[in-house]
Amino acid sequence: MVLVKIAAAEQSPRVADQQGVVVIREYDEGRDKVAVEELERRCEVGGSRRGRPSLVTDLMGDPICRVRHFPSHIMLVAEYGEEKDIVGAVRGCVKNATRGSSLYAKLAYVLGLRVSPTHRRLGIGTKLVKRLEEWCKENGAEYAYMATDCTNEPSINLFTKICDYTKFRTPTMLVQPVHAHSKSIPSGVAIIQLPPELAESIYRQIFANSEFFPKDIDAILASNLNLGTFMAVPKKSLPKWDPRETFLPPSFAILSVWNTKEVFKLQVKGVSALTYACCVGSRVLDAWMPWLRLPSFPDVFRQFGVYFMYGLHMEGKQGVRLMRSLCTFAYNMARDDGGCGAVVAEVGQRDPVREAIPHWRKFSLAEDLWCIKKLADVKQGGGESETERHEPSNWLNSRSSSPVIFVDPRDF
Repeated sequence: MVLVKIAAAEQSPRVADQQGVVVIREYDEGRDKVAVEELERRCEVGGSRRGRPSLVTDLMGDPICRVRHFPSHIMLVAEYGEEKDIVGAVRGCVKNATRGSSLYAKLAYVLGLRVSPTHRRLGIGTKLVKRLEEWCKENGAEYAYMATDCTNEPSINLFTKICDYTKFRTPTMLVQPVHAHSKSIPSGVAIIQLPPELAESIYRQIFANSEFFPKDIDAILASNLNLGTFMAVPKKSLPKWDPRETFLPPSFAILSVWNTKEVFKLQVKGVSALTYACCVGSRVLDAWMPWLRLPSFPDVFRQFGVYFMYGLHMEGKQGVRLMRSLCTFAYNMARDDGGCGAVVAEVGQRDPVREAIPHWRKFSLAEDLWCIKKLADVKQGGGESETERHEPSNWLNSRSSSPVIFVDPRDF
């Protein structure tokens, strides 16, 4: 039987069973770093238990790296028993983002939930999420959301059946492996790198009615992890367009590139000997006959980094062609970076830009499930919450005002 207690000294939830007590507290880098890194290694994505390859994440000595770039963030850990072993962890952050129709809400993002395989089914994951939600409400969050693989039933059940989250959006994750060869961009297309101030202005204009567009987009574009914002336009339209003006070209595409390889690295483990041999063979064949320009499979069995494309948008008759050119440009950037194994984008399923993004279907995810929960209404100065002042309806029950979901690169 599992009993729930409150730790008076630390004001943290405790869960007691026959073997010990679990205490939920804030992460302390000095005392918890090594233990959390070991926990991450034990919690591989996928896993040989189901006969599937696993995707291992190396946080490169910084367990809090995935939320560090948010101005308001926290990491909680779960301590177990008299030995105070770290058996669970969760990260979270609070930010302002659009909920559609140019309305902003204060959102909490729950990510990186881990519970040691040897300590599951003790309610530890639930306690981590509940304590994190308390922190989010204390910091003004009106909604909390999380993202998971649509096949991750334990995670989905925890959030939807126990923590009262609702299945909300299902964006598509598109993955393009990086090969040994660069790709050509059509001669009639010009690629322009935009200064952060101009990129911010354009993004605030074109994503005003989207969902999850972050209010602090200026901080994202100014980050050292942002490799730049790029616009593709037909070369013949260049003389007619002045970037200093407020209007945009009739046909254009735009995206930004985020360097996740400076935050974490990935590695695939647990593939069959035949699969491994085929992947290695493709690279050997490509090295012998490079003139064939074969799409050899990158070496994902060693640690590799990922470039994440975000803020993807296209307009005009040549929009699709221009977006494909931009994705090719980002691919070539990754190819020139020796440690990059894939280029990834995530967009809404109904977003028109989806069809223009090159990807391999076998390695992409048709549905990346996002779940959301309305937290208790947050009062500001004794008055109404920000959402209530503008629109009384619950975001969970309202239809999306736009097919566009802006995926914050810090969330990836």
